[in-house]
Amino acid sequence: MLKSDRIFGVVVVLGAFAYIASALQTPTSFMSDPVGPKTFPVLLGAVAGLCGLIMVLKPDEEPDWPDFGAVIALAISVVVLIGYAYALKPLGFLIPTAITAGILSYQITPRPLASALTGLGLSVGLFLLFKYVLGLGLVPFPKGWFG
Repeated sequence: MLKSDRIFGVVVVLGAFAYIASALQTPTSFMSDPVGPKTFPVLLGAVAGLCGLIMVLKPDEEPDWPDFGAVIALAISVVVLIGYAYALKPLGFLIPTAITAGILSYQITPRPLASALTGLGLSVGLFLLFKYVLGLGLVPFPKGWFG
């Protein structure tokens, strides 16, 4: 596995360089903040490159791969998150977030009531945080529901 970790590390480093190069091509608006739109993507690419470099220089020993059930759970999570991304615009923030958080919570601990309450709590809590603390323009429900 040492060889595959090094190959993956090289791929991550190359991807990080490409990501940084792409971020540096981002045009700067005349009304941007002092940090600008390039700083966060460049920092993210630098951290990814550093992580890839560590994998090249110091690879791990042979890993314990998950069983087939864990792979299926990961696949379900990916499908749910893709569906969430597509559901946000037509359904608003609260409904898709509650459903997605509930499903993912159920996968972690299969207790239906606790998962449903976790989904609802995360949905409302994140909406309040993003809308009123961070000032994002989120739509809570589908646009036709309340006028």
